[in-house]
Amino acid sequence: MSGTPPTRRTVLATGGAVALAAGCSKYGDEGAEPEQPPETESSAAPSSSGGEKSQKPPAADELAKTSDIPVGGGKIFKDEKVVVTQPEEGDFKGFSAVCTHSGCTVSEVTDGTINCACHGSKYRVADASVAGGPAPRPLPAQKITVTGNSITLG
Repeated sequence: MSGTPPTRRTVLATGGAVALAAGCSKYGDEGAEPEQPPETESSAAPSSSGGEKSQKPPAADELAKTSDIPVGGGKIFKDEKVVVTQPEEGDFKGFSAVCTHSGCTVSEVTDGTINCACHGSKYRVADASVAGGPAPRPLPAQKITVTGNSITLG
């Protein structure tokens, strides 16, 4: 009976397994996504540069008030894929919120590090250099502007 053709159930199960394997292999391509934040930075910079009062009313570029960013810590803006830190009082820095390991958005800023929950990468709030985990390189800088008590992109 070894010469009998495969049953319909065998054919469907094999096809499903092949489709599942092909679908799961897509997730290995996410490591290329960290290159997107620099493009966002360059596209965000022209919209806020050169803008006096005519560019400011659309508050979409405003990320936060300076008082919203804790000294020695920071805040993640997931929609903008930006992290704003304040390593020392009055010193504000912007970085990409996309982990350089596998493209996840970082999840929290605690104890002087920007942390990614996906695989445990940690970056220092002062310069986004790698403090631990599998991240291969620092978070790219994002241009932010502090005007008075307002922090904006660009």
